[in-house]
Parts: sequence; C-alpha cells; structure tokens
Amino acid sequence: MIVEIEGLSKIYEGKQRVVAIDGIDLSVEAGSLFGFLGPNGAGKTTTISICTTRALPSAGRVRIAGIDVVQSPSQARRSIGVVPQYNTLDRACTVYENIHFHCLYFGFSRTEAQRRTTHLLEQFHLTERAQAYPAQLSGGLAQRVQIARAIAHHPKVLFLDEPSAGLDPQSRIAMWEAVKNLREEGITVVLTTHYMEEADELCDRVAIIDHGKILIEDTPAALKGSIGAQRVYELDLRNHAGIPQLIRTLGAQPGIASAEATAKGVRIFAGGTEGLLSEVVLAANPYGLRDLTITETSLETVFIRLTGRELRE
Repeated sequence: MIVEIEGLSKIYEGKQRVVAIDGIDLSVEAGSLFGFLGPNGAGKTTTISICTTRALPSAGRVRIAGIDVVQSPSQARRSIGVVPQYNTLDRACTVYENIHFHCLYFGFSRTEAQRRTTHLLEQFHLTERAQAYPAQLSGGLAQRVQIARAIAHHPKVLFLDEPSAGLDPQSRIAMWEAVKNLREEGITVVLTTHYMEEADELCDRVAIIDHGKILIEDTPAALKGSIGAQRVYELDLRNHAGIPQLIRTLGAQPGIASAEATAKGVRIFAGGTEGLLSEVVLAANPYGLRDLTITETSLETVFIRLTGRELRE
C-alpha cells in the first residue's frame, strides 16, 4: 500500500474542544485514484494536511511509500505532491517560472528543470500561456498549472484538496481529464471532494467521511449498489401527521425497497420504476402532496442513508 493511515486522530483543544478526525484507518493501493467524499467540515482537509506534513496528528500514524510523515517529514515530502484548496501559485512569476523553480527546488539541474517544465507545459496544454502570470489565468487554467507544478518532481502520491471547487463545468471536466491522465505516469491520486459526481467519475474507491469518521469505503459502484434501489422519490407533504401510515402503505408496494420520514415528508427508495410513479402519487395525495422529485441513485444517496441528511448541508 502506498498510503497507510492507522488510528489517525486530530483534536483541537481550546475554549471549545473540536474533534476534527476521530480514529481513521485506511489504506490506498499504488496507482489508484482514491477519494474522500463528505460535506465541508467533515475532516477531509485535516486528514490531507496530516498526510502531507502540514499538520501534526494528535494520535495515530501515516506512512507514504513506507515513510512515516511525522518521524521523517522531509523524506516523505519527496514522495508527495500537493494541490491545496486555494491558488498558491507565485503571482510574481510566470507559469513557466512557477514550474521551473519547483523543479530546481527539488534538486533538478537547470537542463533537467527546463526539459521537465517544457514537457509539463505540453502535457497540460499550457505552452501558449507559458509567459502569462497567474492573475491572467482563468480558474481552470490556474488549477492545471498547480497540478503540473505539484507533479514536477515525480511524486509517488498526489493529494488534491477540493480540486474543482469554484470551477465552471467546462473547466471541471478538463481538470478531470488531466487527473485521469496521471495514471499513465503511475501516480497515485488521493483527492477530497464534496461533489458526488466528481467522486463517481474519477475514483476507483471512495471513503465517505463525516464528523471525522469514515462511514463506509468501497468502489462507487458497490456503494451505490448497497442501497438496493435505482431511484429516490422525495415527497413534500402538507400533512405530516399521516406520515407513519403513508410509510406503511408505501412499504407494501411492489418495487419499493424502503421509505423513511424526512423534514418535508417522505423519502422512498425504489428498486423498480415501471408504473411506480402513479402508485406513489395516488398514495400520497390524501396527505397533501405538494411536490415530488425523482433522482437516480448516487453517492449522495448513500450518504443520505448513512447520515439521514444531504451531503451539501
């Protein structure tokens, strides 16, 4: 395993005691693309900060390529590339210089640094913007420069913290393609996200994290399959007093895997879909059906089943 996390905890003591990470155990295989999926404040960034030597754990240990990040941080950093949530490009340097100086910092000769920088500019389609400054770049271009810089020294593991935050859909898709292509270089990618589509699109395995704990970890397909449903119906009702009876009625319907109460009404997990909509509407109308939304089963559905609330809350 290229990334090994054992009993990891992080507690901030002060006027209010905050448990940011609460005993995480995790292993990531070399060459894979692994995702931490969870809402803001779940502990994703804190976990990445410890893995990349930017924060110290309260307990537990992290090894990157067999190196303990607390005992040997300098050695561990040679195997790590990091793209944080925010733009950290040097605004006084051009795109070329941001990558070139990074290579020199990691011990490349000037010739090697020049060759590596030119290659990365071509790989990430940045050659035409080589002499531009970060302030002249769009969010998507700046993110590609940050990824190119982060892998310039040939790290074994690249950590991406919310890589598509603030990007428009087109830039997000371009960033996804850039990350997928890193497989060709044998780079293991560990990313954090609160976008379910991103985790589903990119990751071989996903750990759903909330309140500093890993709730479940598996492949995206297996996680979605664990729900036992193909679609989710959200019913907005006026009469909440009748919800228990409605749940019993719906639970007896063929094709419905389960039903549960929500703040607005009832949520239905449906295994089948044919002819079900009319049955749901017919059963719900006596309880003042105001609105109905239907979605496909997703990683957010898994999160809802585990926590009882939406991922973006």
